[in-house]
Amino acid sequence: MSGRIPSQWEELTAADPAHSTWYVERFRALAAEGRDIAGEARLVDAMLDRGSRVLDAGCGPGRVGGYLHGVGHVVVGVDVDPVLIAAAEQDYPGPQWIVGDLAELDLPGSGIEAGFDAIVCAGNVMAFLAPSTRQAVLAGFARHLAPTGRLVTGFGADRGYEFPDFLADAENAGLAVDLQLSTWDLRPFTDESDFLVAVFSHR
Repeated sequence: MSGRIPSQWEELTAADPAHSTWYVERFRALAAEGRDIAGEARLVDAMLDRGSRVLDAGCGPGRVGGYLHGVGHVVVGVDVDPVLIAAAEQDYPGPQWIVGDLAELDLPGSGIEAGFDAIVCAGNVMAFLAPSTRQAVLAGFARHLAPTGRLVTGFGADRGYEFPDFLADAENAGLAVDLQLSTWDLRPFTDESDFLVAVFSHR
């Protein structure tokens, strides 16, 4: 951890060590109740051919990447929280789950090929980053994306990362916004939207 800037998620879990376990159990309970926890994954799946390579960035306990693996994609999931990665390994075997910092993302350095057909960053992950690392994370996504690949992100307003700033950071990272929505079920984005789902490709 020396020299690293901790994410806001890491600061949260340092202050409340039980938070990660609560988060895991929350989604396990929702799944057990039959609630829909795969809406983000279905949107990403609709964009891909079967057998595509997907990076689940900030994968948490694996609900998005687990679904995408289950419908036939090759999934790598990365999250900074080892408790969440352990839950992903237990609940969704199949993908390659890795503990790692998105601000230092270098999968080829670990022997994992870049060139992902899609990178999905759901669950408000962008808003949990340390502000000083946001551009580095987006640049890392651009480096890991295939030439025709797409990045799909989603996070809420009033979380300390204004949408215009996020879009500007993505542009500076070499990404062009292709589509903006206000929900994962394809409702249009407006000036009043309190959530942004954005799809990017290489500029």
